[in-house]
Amino acid sequence: MAYGFSVFWLPLSRAIGITASAPEDWKVSTLGWMYTLFFVMLGSSAAVFGPWLEREGPRKAGVVAACCWAGGFFLSALGIRLHQVWLLWLGSGVIGGCGLGLGYISPVSTLIKWFPDRRGMATGLAIMGFGGGALIGTPLADALMRSFATPTSVGVWQTFVVLGTIYFIAMMAGALAYRLPPPGWTPHGWTAPASAAISARAVTAETAWRTQQFWLLWAVLCLNVSAGIGVLGMASPMIQEVFQGRASASAAAGFAGLLSLFNIAGRIFWASLSDRIGRKATYVVFFALGMLLYASVPFAGRTGSLVLFVAIFCVILTMYGGGFATIPAYLADLFGVAFVGAIHGRLLTAWSTAGILGPVLVNYIREYQLGRGVAPADAYTFTMYVLVGFLLIGLVCNLLVRPVGAGLFAITTLGGAPASAASPAAAAFDSTPPGHWGRVAVAWLLVSIPLAWGIYNTLALASQLFARS
Repeated sequence: MAYGFSVFWLPLSRAIGITASAPEDWKVSTLGWMYTLFFVMLGSSAAVFGPWLEREGPRKAGVVAACCWAGGFFLSALGIRLHQVWLLWLGSGVIGGCGLGLGYISPVSTLIKWFPDRRGMATGLAIMGFGGGALIGTPLADALMRSFATPTSVGVWQTFVVLGTIYFIAMMAGALAYRLPPPGWTPHGWTAPASAAISARAVTAETAWRTQQFWLLWAVLCLNVSAGIGVLGMASPMIQEVFQGRASASAAAGFAGLLSLFNIAGRIFWASLSDRIGRKATYVVFFALGMLLYASVPFAGRTGSLVLFVAIFCVILTMYGGGFATIPAYLADLFGVAFVGAIHGRLLTAWSTAGILGPVLVNYIREYQLGRGVAPADAYTFTMYVLVGFLLIGLVCNLLVRPVGAGLFAITTLGGAPASAASPAAAAFDSTPPGHWGRVAVAWLLVSIPLAWGIYNTLALASQLFARS
């Protein structure tokens, strides 16, 4: 939902004036600090509380995440009622941001332990869910605001209360369902590979963040995300300026929604592919293909091909999402799974950095170009070449990653042999309890119905993009 929080900016900017902004109303730029706080606090809280998650378990972390995220909505609702913007910054920005951080890493840490044979797929599923939230939350928030709007209210504080309640129930249900496999458990019939690239031991978080491999992957994630976030931030104005008269504001919104959809699809596709071709090879594709596509954007604009332009950005966004989903599996391959939640949490500070670096760099370059008299349609050309440079540096960092030295590993977390399933606890997890598949079907139904509704809304809006092409 953090990705779609901009749906609240305009209604909140006229919370007093109702039909038009009044002098005492908040500016959109003032409200936008919530968006910055979301991702700064996400990375910071994940880094700080990652070790606590691994020590106390994902269920407790999930409960705290639900309380923080939902509680942030409730505090922000109070801030809207009292018209105190600092309560919104504190509620949704700081407290909600902490909920984002714990809510982001707790399912990753859990699923990666359940799927040692499909680490990429597991992290892709978890992080696809995070990206998919905006498809559901944004149209739901819009519908709720329209329902609660009256001549004396824009309906935002009521929407915050309802959303906070829905999120609390849904997140608590997920958190309380968390289970961890017993130590040494592996899927029936699977033997851990002997390859040095996939460690069956673990490096502690305190040791991992001091290694060259950690900081190389930090740079890899930061540069990949900086380029992707820069594109996401300017997607709507760029398509309107490059294709003037052919892309309306609503069509541009459809373009942004389409990018979000491909962002989500890329998270499961690329992460699952990395199980087959390896994490390093996957990132080589991200950076090499990304450089080609970013450099092709000016050409697509000059040809006037809207379809080519949109297709390039859709592929770029699959790799942006895929980068998020593949990095936890990359970390687990290098450092083991026992402390991957804590290590991943610290690595997410790269996301916080990219969340500032990417948009700021792109926006300032654009303003500089326009200030020099460059036509708006051509103002993005130099920006694309700068982002190509980012990806080239990321490619070099990825190629420099080597397996971690054996002396840094502290404990054994996977048996790596069929004998590991011999313990009573492990054997119990190999049997299917009565009613298991019924519960699985219900769980997938609860997830797929709202997600399908969000995808339908996104495609309906995106269809406007090509209606006049």
